[in-house]
Amino acid sequence: MFIYNAEIHTMDNAGIISNGWLEIEDGKIKAIGAGEPVDLSGDCIDAEGGLLLPGFIDAHTHLGIIEDGLDFEGDDCNESTDPFTPQMRAIDGINPFDRCFEEARMRGITTVASSPGSANACGGEICAIKTAGRCIDRMLIRTCGIKFATGENPKRVYNDRDETPMTRMAVTAIIREGLYKSRRYAHDMDSYYSDNENYEPPEYDIKCEALMPLLDRKIKAFFHCHRADDICTAIRISKEFGLDPVIIHGTEGHKVADIIAEEEVPVICGPIICDRCKPKMKGLELDNARILSDAGVKIAICTDHTVIPIQYLPLSAQAAVKGGLGKDAALHALTTAPAEILGIEDRVGSIAEGKDADLQLYPCGCDPLDLMSEPVMVMINGNVCRKEADR
Repeated sequence: MFIYNAEIHTMDNAGIISNGWLEIEDGKIKAIGAGEPVDLSGDCIDAEGGLLLPGFIDAHTHLGIIEDGLDFEGDDCNESTDPFTPQMRAIDGINPFDRCFEEARMRGITTVASSPGSANACGGEICAIKTAGRCIDRMLIRTCGIKFATGENPKRVYNDRDETPMTRMAVTAIIREGLYKSRRYAHDMDSYYSDNENYEPPEYDIKCEALMPLLDRKIKAFFHCHRADDICTAIRISKEFGLDPVIIHGTEGHKVADIIAEEEVPVICGPIICDRCKPKMKGLELDNARILSDAGVKIAICTDHTVIPIQYLPLSAQAAVKGGLGKDAALHALTTAPAEILGIEDRVGSIAEGKDADLQLYPCGCDPLDLMSEPVMVMINGNVCRKEADR
């Protein structure tokens, strides 16, 4: 299949190809070029001079794990019976038939990170998934990290029960204890494998097992943080255990942008178009993303769906532009940056040979971030899942 006569925004070093074409084979981008392809046989799509972009990526959602229009029955986000649950896996709680997957696709969002919630000091594994499919296993790109939470949320949940943790000290202590146990567990396993005549294997511990890839830096540590002091706590814990950290929300990141930049920690900013509904949100400023970006912090923009409905991801980026973020930086915050932050840039986030054919097409002159804009075509894994006639 060819898509031709397109203004291709590759979102990588190739930049913009003004009159470009690309070839798709077996769900992947096989080739890209300028001008008109030599062979237009087979299935071809004339872009009519339209803007071709990689599919948008929402780097932090609860898509499918909190279902639309349901209360307890569709909420599988927080296993709030234990404040430390790294063994929970978001993939086990996601319903791919939630109608919000379709709303994501219709707005050009082809990949999301769906995460456990922030009721616990550790909530479980985050998964990066495509927004098209009927079986979540076939939608999965990969597990990209473990979700932690600092600050208000675990305090509030367990304070209501008069249980630990009720302070920021206790939240952090629980995280530290869990990571230390896993590190010791891994050491004991190594001792057994290197000398099984003199050492016994440790008793199986599913929590420690879940954290071992994190300690080996095979996956990342995603910290739910709003306040500046909680951001610094996440950085401190990460340095103690040699983790590869990511800040989710980073609402007060503008207060410590230089520190975040110095530590080279990326931030997934959002929700942006919301009120200061909780004490931790009192530092919400529209220029947060711009300040972080100007300081040299890699940023992505998220909806935190269902907090903000996922179809308003581009509008969230436009709000960040209103706050001073450059237009090009905003587009990168929906494509290449979230792909890199999630560790899935080998598959998605830009238009390049060998990557998944996750694409969206807009009419010529259309602003993809505008509230009134919609893609005339969306493709996931080389399959067209939206055409203008579908509207």
